[in-house]
Amino acid sequence: MTERFDVAVIGTGPGGFRAARRSAQRGASVAVVEEAFLGGTCLNVGCIPSKALLASAHALLSAKKAAQIGLDIPSAAPNWPNIQQRKEAIVAGFRKGMAGSAKANNLAVIQGHATVTAPNQIKVEANGETTEIEADKIVLATGSESIELPNIPFDGEVVISSTEALSLPEIPQSLAIIGGGVIGCEMACVYAAVGTKVTIVEALEQLVPMEDEWVARLIQREFKKLGIDSLTGQKVASVDKTATPAKVILENGQTIQAEKILVSVGRRSAIDTQIVETLGLEMNGQSVAINDKFETSVPGIYAIGDLVGTTFLAHGATAEADVAAVNATGGDRKMSDYALIPRVIFTFPEIASVGKSEETWKSEGLDVSVGKGFFKANGRSVAQNETAGQVRVVRDNAANKIVGITIVGFMATEFIALAATLIGTTGRLDEITYPHPTISETLEEAVEDAFA
Repeated sequence: MTERFDVAVIGTGPGGFRAARRSAQRGASVAVVEEAFLGGTCLNVGCIPSKALLASAHALLSAKKAAQIGLDIPSAAPNWPNIQQRKEAIVAGFRKGMAGSAKANNLAVIQGHATVTAPNQIKVEANGETTEIEADKIVLATGSESIELPNIPFDGEVVISSTEALSLPEIPQSLAIIGGGVIGCEMACVYAAVGTKVTIVEALEQLVPMEDEWVARLIQREFKKLGIDSLTGQKVASVDKTATPAKVILENGQTIQAEKILVSVGRRSAIDTQIVETLGLEMNGQSVAINDKFETSVPGIYAIGDLVGTTFLAHGATAEADVAAVNATGGDRKMSDYALIPRVIFTFPEIASVGKSEETWKSEGLDVSVGKGFFKANGRSVAQNETAGQVRVVRDNAANKIVGITIVGFMATEFIALAATLIGTTGRLDEITYPHPTISETLEEAVEDAFA
């Protein structure tokens, strides 16, 4: 028997589940197909478990520095089994919440592997049983996967991906991280906090290559305080797993010993070749090509999130999901400016930015002024004992408008959304009152400086 729906969504990550829920809220009958667990990579082996580990790590570091704020904590040590148990409980709780939300929104959740047999036909297989789905519109939201280096393949034991890094049974004595981007730097903070000797190897000339050089310098300095060694401008030639511990051999001949080796050189769209070939989807490199309404080259088939390779951010996927859901249910909507989607990294300290970076604008020939605000001069930051950080606001001098903001410091990821409201404005100093004492006042200071 074939079940019929107005919209079928393949994948239940942030983008897929959002697209399904929004479509249902717009009156559509919706089926959502998930091969593994509700929540996709983000909830199960990405955003949420990593932030749970980072929360434990940050609390541990705060406890170790308690004497600086007048507290006596005689022992501050990680209980790794309990940390892992808490992380799993958080994930399980959100899975349960998603199941409840699906029920409340009348979503038909179908478990299994989906294959598309025609532009409006899906076959789902699970445990030897097959479910046939017919849908007027299909939204593809199959996410992304870790990039594997050909000469250093994952084995799940010594050479691991971010998935294994989130659930190691024991704290490793040493960890080499190949790749100094978002995942590598966040995992470095977790393991350095719990006592692992961490070394990051980054092929490019700085950590977090997508951000300005000043951000990388600040982060590398703070990482050093955590005991993290950062080797930038260095490439890995090979890995010797026969040694104990294993050896990471760099192209310059340097050798790093490490019990575990985390390869975190980025993620790529998780392309189901069967779906691409059956539908004849047009591709954009390794991602699915879309128009400005997130419709693929096949009418009625939409694609969002990491599958289309635009932001590789969970909140980017949800923004795209809102647009795709409207269009899949008879509306007419296009994506707003991608520059307004914040970029966030939950390192110690945090990094958050919106708009184009200072270096990008300068490379494009824009005449800019840069305003600065400093955490060490902020009352709340000093009281909180979190003084590492800086805010920079980039102003287009010709247009007299803010075009980019970067925040590095405690709680940066929490008030970058406020910063995003300033992009394209003259600072809105006459509209926004920043409460005192708060860390957000560093943003106010930088805005004032940019327009001084």
